[in-house]
Amino acid sequence: MKKYEPSFANRLSAAAKAKKTQIENARAVDPAKDPGFAERQAARQALSVAREARAAERKAAKEAETLRKAAERAAEAEARAAALVAEQERLEADAAEQERRAIAVEAERKAARDARYAARKARQK
Repeated sequence: MKKYEPSFANRLSAAAKAKKTQIENARAVDPAKDPGFAERQAARQALSVAREARAAERKAAKEAETLRKAAERAAEAEARAAALVAEQERLEADAAEQERRAIAVEAERKAARDARYAARKARQK
């Protein structure tokens, strides 16, 4: 028995017919014709909007936290700077006090030396 071999034209027409059938089947199963399709689409849209709102809220919270931390770091740096300035002022005040005491002690020594010198001169007369 001889094998049947379709011609090129037969194969083209068969392919076109198959494609047409697939398109008709796809149109028959089109989800847009489904009565609950609009409701499902609306629900998906609402979920998408809610998801985007939550993402925006998280982003805003993250930015607020970043700003808060930056302000906190700035306040800490300012406090450290103020503490350094206060410590420097305290050290300068201590140094000035020590210098004042040293001058006072030197003045007392000079006064005592001058008194001894005056007493020695007084005894010699």
